[in-house]
Amino acid sequence: MSFTHPPVLVVGAGPAGLVAALTLLQNGIPVRIIDKDPNPRIGQRGPGIWPRSFELFNFLNVPEVYDLGKHTPPIRSYKHGTLEYVTESLLVSHMDPTPAIPFSDAKLLGQQLLDVILRRHLEKFLCSVEMGTELISVKQSDEGVTAVLAKNDILETFDTKWVIGADGAKGVTRKQLGLTFLGETRDNIRVVLGDIRLKAPGLDRAYWHRFGNFKRGISLRPTDEIGEDGWQFSIFDHDLDVTKVAQSEEMIFKIISSYVHTEITFNKLVWVSEWKANIRMVNKLSEGRGFVVGDAAHIHSPAGGQGLNAAIQDAFNLGWKLALVEKGLADKSLLETYNSERLPVISEMLERTTTILNQTLETNKLSTTPRAPILSMLGINCRFSSIVLDEFAIPGKPINAYGVLDEGNLEAGDRAPDAPNMLHVGSGESGVKTLFGLYRPWYHTVLVFAPSHGDATPILSALEAYDTSVVRSAVVLPSSASVTSVSSPADFVLVDQESHAYSAYLVEAGHTKVFVIRPDGVVGAIVHGAEGVKKYFSKIFLDAY
Repeated sequence: MSFTHPPVLVVGAGPAGLVAALTLLQNGIPVRIIDKDPNPRIGQRGPGIWPRSFELFNFLNVPEVYDLGKHTPPIRSYKHGTLEYVTESLLVSHMDPTPAIPFSDAKLLGQQLLDVILRRHLEKFLCSVEMGTELISVKQSDEGVTAVLAKNDILETFDTKWVIGADGAKGVTRKQLGLTFLGETRDNIRVVLGDIRLKAPGLDRAYWHRFGNFKRGISLRPTDEIGEDGWQFSIFDHDLDVTKVAQSEEMIFKIISSYVHTEITFNKLVWVSEWKANIRMVNKLSEGRGFVVGDAAHIHSPAGGQGLNAAIQDAFNLGWKLALVEKGLADKSLLETYNSERLPVISEMLERTTTILNQTLETNKLSTTPRAPILSMLGINCRFSSIVLDEFAIPGKPINAYGVLDEGNLEAGDRAPDAPNMLHVGSGESGVKTLFGLYRPWYHTVLVFAPSHGDATPILSALEAYDTSVVRSAVVLPSSASVTSVSSPADFVLVDQESHAYSAYLVEAGHTKVFVIRPDGVVGAIVHGAEGVKKYFSKIFLDAY
């Protein structure tokens, strides 16, 4: 098989596909990304972005996502037939940022704008989405993948090495790979949702407004992304023919007017869709040289707002691993850990979101209770993974892959915490750094906590065996270290001026402890010294490397 570059075909240009492509491009892997729709998607869709996802966008150097996101407004619920609100509540409780968790709050950013942001970052790598291009079939061999594509009724045969399906629940890739989509469809739960422009005196745009209940009601959330009179709406009515409603602008206007008792001026129906409760996940996330991410792999209730976030976390987990394999630095078996690390998370997440949906059905209330901390996704871990190494962890403890963050415990497989105000005293550029500023998707970062630079020397010597393009190092000295400048083989020598790093990583001053941070911001290893570092990297890189 003669290969045409690029070696990776990404099918689907929603957030999951765009993050997969961007992660690979930042790793130096050329990508071709296609989408069957002739034009970029419109619509707010699922706008909730949780703290862990903001961390991933930070590692990808896409700060606009956090900067442009809006805090979830307070929710007002109304007395039937009036504009008199009876309750006011927060769906997401505000959390102040901490040194270890700089992105502490969930925010809202419509997927239409998110897609625009991510496409702009792809274009920096001279990569653009090929719209109106559809995947027809996939045929695999040991050496690669032959994809048949269609554009303007013209077929193209494209030889590549890998295919990533990010083409949604109804996409072709999963079916072509022969993966099963296990779960259930609840036909009795249907919602019409969309974006609309309207003016309604008495509806304060500082609030999210809810009328009625989950069996029969509406929701209106203000969003300036659509326009200064823009709203994201949902219509709940188990007795309605939602397919018929979704196709009728007149019916949508009429239903909204029937709940909101004020003089409404309708400007425009921007986008509308029909949603029904599907709760499904694949039996496995890959087959041979093909992978699925996001909705192509799992769909669930929007309760909890986990879907978009899980999708980009899938893509980020897969991206760095595929890059190392494609570069010839890691064995193909590394890709099996995409399955083993993500499937338990998705399974537990589906259970949680389905529980929230069932509670909503039982109470018949549009949920206004604050979301549980687990939904921040900061506690997601892969402590059970075959490629993490922890020389300090107590074996035999139960593990919840989709867990709640416990800052009093840090193990290999957990998210790596941040730490600000780190004074760089090594050679080259000096100044103040954050640990998150060091972590990037194309290399591992080895943090050596040591009482003095001399104590770190044996570990730094061991790291000389690894290419600095995929392994970087930082010595982290305690606040008591009286160092102003030091010549070092490490990429960074940092003084933890305010002890934030020692606190977050639970290291006692005077001790040497090594943390290997993976390209996806996960703690890959916690070890005593050089031998532990070598043992960890033997799980990642080929012996010949």
